[in-house]
Amino acid sequence: MKVFIDLVKDYLHFIRVERQLAANTLASYERDLTAYVQFMQKNQKETLNDITRADIQAYLLYLRQTNKSPRTMARHISSIRSFHQFLLRERLTTQDPTVHIDLPKTTQRLPDVLSVEEVEALINAPHHNKPQGVRDTAMLELLYGTGMRITECMDLNIDQIHLTMGFVRIFGKGHKERIVPLGQSALTACERYLNEARPQLLKEPTEALFINQRGKRLTRQGCWKLIKQHAQQAKLQKAMTPHMLRHSFATHLIENGADIRAVQEMLGHADIATTQIYTHVSKTRLSEVYKQFHPRA
Repeated sequence: MKVFIDLVKDYLHFIRVERQLAANTLASYERDLTAYVQFMQKNQKETLNDITRADIQAYLLYLRQTNKSPRTMARHISSIRSFHQFLLRERLTTQDPTVHIDLPKTTQRLPDVLSVEEVEALINAPHHNKPQGVRDTAMLELLYGTGMRITECMDLNIDQIHLTMGFVRIFGKGHKERIVPLGQSALTACERYLNEARPQLLKEPTEALFINQRGKRLTRQGCWKLIKQHAQQAKLQKAMTPHMLRHSFATHLIENGADIRAVQEMLGHADIATTQIYTHVSKTRLSEVYKQFHPRA
């Protein structure tokens, strides 16, 4: 029988091809399952058929002792369950020990969002007298104006921005394409970046939309570092997260009456339940405003 790690590789290849998961999601599966099979090997499990429900419960207890959050625990269980179901389906094992193992209850944490004023302060933070500042303004306008993920923004090529038609083609998780309209602020910022700043940063031909000082495609880490710098310049009190502009985009749309299914499509969510979190954020924010300003709150 194949050794544990080879079976993990078979499974990862399967979900990469069949489910077309994003690279970050695949990396999470790989980390979770590598730790899982290493634990089983240390506990003298020679084959996956030797693993019992009690063994998995022992592993989950080990994870809890390392102070894993309920959300992280749920992800681990989901990874292990999906792995064993694959093995059983492919007849690589004869039993599924994850049956009747329940996912831990997780509290739904509402995402942090910026106010409209805070978004404006962040977008106005870059220095417009430098090509890097013009680039960063266009980048921030795109992130907030479309709700795209940072990775999606960094993966953009020039031919995906259609300034005359006013939209951007985004390739999200699983390389699924979606079309998102561009507002006037984003259009103006991108047009200035493409006409003025990008030619100054360019060192050699590249299809990448956003490039760094060396003329190479700007990375996700580089983008995130710039956003944090501009948040500090704007004196924002909230701790910035990579998704905060995306969360703010969705919340502000729903607060202003946007249809939730339209927001779902623009965000690229496969399930509308994922988008519904922003209706809760909107209600929470309205409640906070009421309590702050109503004389009898």
